[in-house]
Amino acid sequence: MKLFKNKLAVTVIVLSVSFLILIGYTVGKEKMSTAENGVGIVLNSVQGVVYKFNSKVKKSVKFIFHFKDVKEENKKLREENAVLKDKALKYDSLAKENERFKKMINFKDQRSEYDYIGCEIIGKSGENWLDGFVINRGSNDGIQKKMVVVTGEGLVGQVTSVANKWSIVQSIINENIQVAGMLNSTRENDGVVKGYKDYSNKLLAKLYFLPLDSKVKKGDTVLTSALGSLYPKDIKIGTVIDVEEDKGKLVKNALIEPSVDFNRLEELFVIVSKNKDGKY
Repeated sequence: MKLFKNKLAVTVIVLSVSFLILIGYTVGKEKMSTAENGVGIVLNSVQGVVYKFNSKVKKSVKFIFHFKDVKEENKKLREENAVLKDKALKYDSLAKENERFKKMINFKDQRSEYDYIGCEIIGKSGENWLDGFVINRGSNDGIQKKMVVVTGEGLVGQVTSVANKWSIVQSIINENIQVAGMLNSTRENDGVVKGYKDYSNKLLAKLYFLPLDSKVKKGDTVLTSALGSLYPKDIKIGTVIDVEEDKGKLVKNALIEPSVDFNRLEELFVIVSKNKDGKY
């Protein structure tokens, strides 16, 4: 490469000197001879080619160094972008966590007639949410069987098993859990809410045994009723998304979208009754 550059430089110098000699020789002449004109044309042409080639070589070298700088700059920008994305994810996570805590504190303030034990989910007790999940509080913390579990969004389920430092909670989307429910709009309290899985395996709930003349409709809010004293009254269960008639049994059933997103559960409250008998 170095030898090539040296030869190129020598060629340029020789051609330039020749061209200058020709110019000096022809200065003062009104008209150049045919031979002189021909030599000038050849020298100009060759010099032009060499100049253009040399210019391209210089541009190529500049491009190589510029490309290296651009590559390093892109690497730096990618690293900075990764840091910004990480910060954005952390901020989003903190914002969502803060929103959950606000809802839970608001729920606690509105229902101050009860005491509460805060807890977190530490695992599932089976393959999915239908089998229940494990919380990090047990009998050492005051947890007892049949205590009700909620979030700021509404009803989660009921404690079904208790150990010293952990407990198992069954959710309302489990068919084995029954909750006395009522419609907020009409205050009808004849229904029973049980877990339900639709044709697409979506985990829902259903309000059974409403009378045929019930005014239930899509969009109605379903709450817990006071029947049986197993659940505190007026805790949100979910929203009616469909209504069906069972004329054979002379009842209506309402399909419910739970207010709690069971795929995103993290922090929970276990409700503790202030009554000595433990009833709500």
